[in-house]
Amino acid sequence: MSYRPRTRTVLSCGLLLVPLAVSTAACGGSNSLSGNPYDADDQITANTPDGQRKADPDTPLEVSVTDDEARITDVTATDATGRSVRGELSADGRHWRTTAPLAAGTRYTVRVSTEDEDGAPGRKTFVVHTKGADGQLTAVFGPESGQYGVGQPVTAELSKPVKDPRARALVESALKVDSMPRVEGSWHWVDDKKLHFRPKEFWPAHATVSVHSNLAGLKIAKGLYGGVSKPVKLTTGDRVEAVTDAASHQMTVKRNGQVINSLPVTTGKPGFSTRNGVKVILGKESFVRMRSSTVGIAAGSSEAYDLPVYWATRVTWSGEYVHAAPWSVGSQGAANVSHGCTGMSTGNARWFFNTVRVGDVVTVINSSGDTMAPFGNGFGDWNMPWQEWRAGSALKGKAGSTTGAAQQDRNPAADARLRPEI
Repeated sequence: MSYRPRTRTVLSCGLLLVPLAVSTAACGGSNSLSGNPYDADDQITANTPDGQRKADPDTPLEVSVTDDEARITDVTATDATGRSVRGELSADGRHWRTTAPLAAGTRYTVRVSTEDEDGAPGRKTFVVHTKGADGQLTAVFGPESGQYGVGQPVTAELSKPVKDPRARALVESALKVDSMPRVEGSWHWVDDKKLHFRPKEFWPAHATVSVHSNLAGLKIAKGLYGGVSKPVKLTTGDRVEAVTDAASHQMTVKRNGQVINSLPVTTGKPGFSTRNGVKVILGKESFVRMRSSTVGIAAGSSEAYDLPVYWATRVTWSGEYVHAAPWSVGSQGAANVSHGCTGMSTGNARWFFNTVRVGDVVTVINSSGDTMAPFGNGFGDWNMPWQEWRAGSALKGKAGSTTGAAQQDRNPAADARLRPEI
């Protein structure tokens, strides 16, 4: 392209004795004194495809000035959400290029500011469309939007596995958790496709937790870009915690730190000991049929059972509940006779069922059973020490905070693991 010289009329500005305001008016045709930039279309070229073809997001966008007497002063490339791509301008002002990847399937508005040999400002604006990605990475957040207890972790199920540490760091930094009030928290990679987020301590009571993704258009790896993910919003209620002491056969229930009830219970007998540790309530079922065959106890054996159970509050996917056990009322508060669940009277079980919500916390202490696993059988996330939890983040050494499928962490074998352990 050739640059068409612009006529300058500086000498027509008259005598030095003419007042400045008059001089400015007389020079109305001069670009250097005009507030409106001239059209710099014939001064600027870019490495964008011709016609209807779209740009390769893996190729840096480059802008150059073609006229020897002009230079570029500024370039912005902005997507529809207002985010700008980083770039650098050469020292002589003749070239500009992006220094960060363009997003796939995105429309960019590029504004180029120039200056001619007399200092007059110019402007060129054009649009760049990038190609869509062959593969997209999205996240399904869990649980669904709603109200939960203070122990509820946030989950993210990715549509594709991510193994490379640098790619994991990119993905994790794009998954945002914001809470009011603000807390310290971190993502933890459970496996190549699944992440959990929890605070250092439980969520505050009556908090608002908003979860969203900035993956859209982000280049994760060659040929893999982020897609759009649906956000979720959680709110917490009162801080409700139940502590079951398997040795004293008592459950103590607290709301916001104050004891509101103490209930006699029975837990797992020898050979079926209830798991120790912190568990998060996964769901509530007013009625469930519990059969021993679902947990590997042979029908017809001395340990076999097939019972209608009411007011059942689930704490593991493998079938551990807090539920009504009228057949063991004589042992409640005195002995452990169950097959792993926490049993109580029908009235107490109904009260507990109506008092707690999904996400509230049930902790078992002084049982001879194993400790609840962090993952795979519900939400045992709180049983992992905070430093170990933080070590599972791809953003090593960075302090975490909330400023920044997967529903209930169920796997494809969910139906097979809905087994009761009475």
